[in-house]
Amino acid sequence: MTIVQFEPRDGILDLGWGHPLPELLPAAAWATAAASALDTYGWKALTYGHAPGPAPLREWIAARTNEQSADCTFVTAGASHGLTLVAQVLAEPGDTVLVDSPTYHYAFRILTDRGLRLVPVRAEDADEVGRQARRHRAAFLYVVPTFGNPTGRSLSPGQRRALAAQDLPIVEDDPYRELYYDRSPPPFTDANVISLGSFSKTVAPGLRLGWITATPDLVARLARVGSVHSGGGVNHTTALTMAEFAASGAYGKHVALLRERYRTHRDVLSEAINADRPDGGWFLWLRLPDGVDAESLLAVAERHGTSFVPGPRFFADRRGGSDRVRLSFSLLPPAELTEAARRLKLALRSVSGQ
Repeated sequence: MTIVQFEPRDGILDLGWGHPLPELLPAAAWATAAASALDTYGWKALTYGHAPGPAPLREWIAARTNEQSADCTFVTAGASHGLTLVAQVLAEPGDTVLVDSPTYHYAFRILTDRGLRLVPVRAEDADEVGRQARRHRAAFLYVVPTFGNPTGRSLSPGQRRALAAQDLPIVEDDPYRELYYDRSPPPFTDANVISLGSFSKTVAPGLRLGWITATPDLVARLARVGSVHSGGGVNHTTALTMAEFAASGAYGKHVALLRERYRTHRDVLSEAINADRPDGGWFLWLRLPDGVDAESLLAVAERHGTSFVPGPRFFADRRGGSDRVRLSFSLLPPAELTEAARRLKLALRSVSGQ
């Protein structure tokens, strides 16, 4: 009987799946928060919710993200749902969207399902972003600016200011912001930026809970989307449980634990595979030796008992990344990360003849 999206494959230590270490999912603390939500709100926790989300959670998110008001916050069923809603409100089928290159590959499907045309750009080059935005009359730019997926990189404050100065909305997908291991990342602070947040990485992906921060006008437009207007706020019971989880202090304690544990994971894998260490997030962006193709390496790696995501999959036009692979250090415990790295190095030796 299938219950979960990810099932480990026999004999494979998987470095491809961006998934939390199962033992770090806070089942007991969440059960306590769920009971507290029902005690506090009674039947109101189980009925249709306020379209933008329940006030206790919106107020907490606004304070946590330094927004001026809860009116700038809209609760979603995760960052992917947030991107779906934003694309629905900001763009029409046939419109062009600029996408950072490389970036989160599943965003491509979300945007093309809306009938949007994708034009890859490099977010570090704000002038080029501006030129492409004017050339294509782009609806918005999609970017993962903080501990990006797949690169682990973050845009600098100057790069963020330069992007914000361009004449187009910026949709920042920001699920890793809280998972910093060395220093906290800089924010976007411009009203032209729409931010997608998620509790999937900091609490649990099964909650399907996140948020959008935007102008009050855009939040009001999101609340009028047909599916929201019909059914009320999404995941209302879960949202109130999250409000209790946060108010109790459990969220802050849990994120501190994640930073400690995932910092160790990052250090173990980056040292074992001789890769650059990102300041946060879940991923290493490994450059392959000259002449080694990422897609070809994958089949060999799986025969050696490990796996990863080849670089070209993170490029909307599939024209880059053949010399790169994305490695996730979140799912496996340290000893298994070390063994997975050993297997990957054996596969590399096999294809490179070294």
